Amino acid sequence: MLSLAQITDLHITSDSDPVNKTRNEMRLRTVLRDVHERKPRPDAIIASGDLVDRGDPAEYEELRRILAEVEIPLYLGVGNHDLRAPFHAAFPATPVDSRGFVQYAVDLSGIRIVMLDTLDERKDEGAFCEERACWVRQTLNDAPHTPTILVLHHPPIPSGIQWMDPDPKSAWIGRLRESLNGRAQIVAVVSGHVHRAYFGNFAGHAISVAPATSPQLALDLTAVDVRIPDGRDILVEEPPGYSLLVWNNGELITHFCVAGDFASAATYQFPFARD
Repeated sequence: MLSLAQITDLHITSDSDPVNKTRNEMRLRTVLRDVHERKPRPDAIIASGDLVDRGDPAEYEELRRILAEVEIPLYLGVGNHDLRAPFHAAFPATPVDSRGFVQYAVDLSGIRIVMLDTLDERKDEGAFCEERACWVRQTLNDAPHTPTILVLHHPPIPSGIQWMDPDPKSAWIGRLRESLNGRAQIVAVVSGHVHRAYFGNFAGHAISVAPATSPQLALDLTAVDVRIPDGRDILVEEPPGYSLLVWNNGELITHFCVAGDFASAATYQFPFARD
């Protein structure tokens, strides 16, 4: 059995934003403690973007300080709040493709993790140009029989939270769909960005969106005019969370986990089965 913890939307800040610096660091540390204490401990952590809030070098230094305490393998990706140059400066060991996109593949005990880069710098929307599409097609061609988990920041499916949802007719979504259609080795696509857990299907593959370590998005599915603010909640102080991906006997299971200290409601005192 292999298990992977997916964390996302950390939004670590620096001393220039002291309120969010304290809050988001505390929430991330709560998640990391929960991951390390999980039984059995996950084999790796995948961070699927929005590692920092503004892309500032000082923020990446704060993140590097926090992640230095992680005791298990860690694989980083970028999101719309990230910038590649300061990210690379802080984490030079993270691989990139020939065009400088944060795209790479890792083999872990019979499972392949393929990290994609959907960042269009200083824009909120996702992007997936032909160069990136060529890379992922070739990467998938290289191991057509190895069970593969694709990781990207922007989910290509809607959540119903209308002001966050992508245009399903976007060129980048169409290009990604064409790249993934018919790829039987893909066992899951995982993403972040929406700060809330949900599940769906894309290009014939299961896709899960992980909850954020930073504050969660308010679950408001009513219509919205993106040009007229209406005072609705945007973020809420729900507990930090993460996804736990478990590969067991050729099947992938996804758990959405809430991190924190919770009182026990029952303990194992009697046999679950008797002869």
